[in-house]
Amino acid sequence: MSTRKLALLFALTILTCWLAAPSFADSQARIVRLSQVDGDVQIDRNTGEGYEKAFLNLPITQGTKLRSGSDARAEIEFEDGSTLRITPGTTVEFSELALRDSGARATSLDLRAGTAYLNFKGAKSGQEFSLSFGRERLPLTRPVHLRLELKEAHATLAVFKGEVEMEGASGEVKLEKKHSAIFDLAGANPYTLANNLEPDPYDEWDKQQEKYHEQYSASAANGYSPYAYGSSDLNYYGSFYNIPGFGMMWQPYLVGAGWDPFMNGAWMWYPGSGYMWVSSYPWGWMPYRYGSWTYLSSYGWFWQPGSSWAGWNTAPAITNPPRQFSFPRPPARPGPTLVVNRSTLSASPGIVQNRIQLRGDSAGLGIPRGSVRNLGRVSRQVEGSSAARGGVQSPLSGPVRASQPSPSRISSPRSGPPPRSMPAGGSPSPRMSAPSSRSSAPSSQGSPHR
Repeated sequence: MSTRKLALLFALTILTCWLAAPSFADSQARIVRLSQVDGDVQIDRNTGEGYEKAFLNLPITQGTKLRSGSDARAEIEFEDGSTLRITPGTTVEFSELALRDSGARATSLDLRAGTAYLNFKGAKSGQEFSLSFGRERLPLTRPVHLRLELKEAHATLAVFKGEVEMEGASGEVKLEKKHSAIFDLAGANPYTLANNLEPDPYDEWDKQQEKYHEQYSASAANGYSPYAYGSSDLNYYGSFYNIPGFGMMWQPYLVGAGWDPFMNGAWMWYPGSGYMWVSSYPWGWMPYRYGSWTYLSSYGWFWQPGSSWAGWNTAPAITNPPRQFSFPRPPARPGPTLVVNRSTLSASPGIVQNRIQLRGDSAGLGIPRGSVRNLGRVSRQVEGSSAARGGVQSPLSGPVRASQPSPSRISSPRSGPPPRSMPAGGSPSPRMSAPSSRSSAPSSQGSPHR
């Protein structure tokens, strides 16, 4: 075959991948979310390039490996809200993330080293979930919260809640709540049972993260999606509104005039999927994988969950963008990562709380989970401060939510858009202008960088 024909074939292949990339409604591909990154966490995305820097909201696919450095921690969220947390010096492989022909999800995790916490919410009928270490396998069918530690030739399994039944070289082993077992991976003495749990320095961290999810996942937002991953961050960092003519729509706190949802992120290449947009915002998972972003004149950008959840998007769906809006395009050729930072963060008026500078144009960047109590109220205070100093008014004027949700009280979405003024949008237009983005590393912790 001539060089010219080979080049044409390559170009057609890339074009086909690009046109097929936006949605996976008919695909059996699964993704789960890298939902927290602290310190030096590295990821092998099974691209043939080995380990690279991991950052918040990266999609994790089958065959991915994740490892944490000596001062690093990470959390992974699954579709049903189950979480896996890894501590420093841990390596885990996602050996199976598949969707059966029946629609059942199949998940297999392999802990290679270190310590991991798993809070399994409980499989629905036909779902498969297992955790392996050494020659042992732990199939899960009921809710359980556990800690697994691999150290040299031994593994220690501790059950905080629920119960488990092991399979593998050690035979059948049943562990109940507040019991543990030590496995000899060398095979000399299969296992030793204990009627207690030895504490671990990271138990408190795991507890804190679990408390955050329990507090903020109890939201009316859960009724708009069959998935739970990312819902707690949506509820903490923003609010839902019932907008006439559009239905339920969500908007983050601390968004100033001129903000758009694509100011911070990266285009990442995934074999078989093409380029995927990865948002830097701490809430930036579900609004970029499902539904669509819509611009409402005088009110700014909102995420609309929509009614179809059959497949996830590689690139966000956009409707009715303003005329001056520029969507950052992915690289023309497969492979390289393109980081996008068009943030307008500046020395704008704000409020310092818990040593965190809260500005009306951050949309949550740089604000750790749960670090600021009642972020909606603080957002309104920031806007009031900006207006008093003659700054640009944020689109979060007026009451958004009376208080942050708690386990005993579920927040309710407001009816109608918030009373606000956002002069920077211009007249909406269904067409997008040519992209004009600048590549550099976002400054917030957990943001993508090369």
